Amino acid sequence: MPTQAEKAAQFQALHQRHEVLVIGNPWDAGTARILTGLGFSALSTTSAGLAADLENGYGQSPEAAAETIRLAAETAGLVGGSIEDATGDPLHPIYDFHHAVERIAAAAAAAHALPFPFMLVARAENYLHGRPDLDDTIRRLQAFEAAGAEVLYAPGITSPEDIRAVCASVRKPVNVLMGLKGVPLLTVKELGALGVRRVSLGSGFSRAALTAFLNAAREVIDQGTFTFTSDALYMSELVKLFDAQEDTR
Repeated sequence: MPTQAEKAAQFQALHQRHEVLVIGNPWDAGTARILTGLGFSALSTTSAGLAADLENGYGQSPEAAAETIRLAAETAGLVGGSIEDATGDPLHPIYDFHHAVERIAAAAAAAHALPFPFMLVARAENYLHGRPDLDDTIRRLQAFEAAGAEVLYAPGITSPEDIRAVCASVRKPVNVLMGLKGVPLLTVKELGALGVRRVSLGSGFSRAALTAFLNAAREVIDQGTFTFTSDALYMSELVKLFDAQEDTR
């Protein structure tokens, strides 16, 4: 098994390639093993799919954001993580600009103090909270980059024009969230042409799994039939996927 430092170096290198890094988002140990077995080179948690991830750093202060990054690395063994500028307060959903930057600066200082490269992702959450302000989002991402973030992320930006504008406004890799319902379904190649360096799925896989589960359950309770089983994997096939994951270690 590679050490945490080796994993960190590998993860950092994935962000420096010309190819777009596509990150799989599992929601439990089993789905993490399956995604790894399928060939995803990096995995990330999903707040909506897992109930929680690092979110806003579990506190309002810059010190809380810094402590969350330190513990994520030293206790949980992570080699990357994100800090949001969302407050969790529906009446004031986004931190004021200067406070948001101070929180990222503190988190970046904690990340840079680690004995290995930690890919700190700074998230500008405007678009997920009813504030589709591209200018403010870009201003925040630029300030987060200057404060030491390694990856910039504005979930909810979906139009090719906005994605291109964000990518052109910063030098560090930009992550784009795909899998949102009712938005343009750009391909990895198309996203790369817009300047995107990293793609994540968020809760996309977990929602797809729950949709299949719901459809199967509805078939049984409403129709009394079991045709969903014709598309279900055999346990032996799942075991092979787990074995494939073991072979990649």
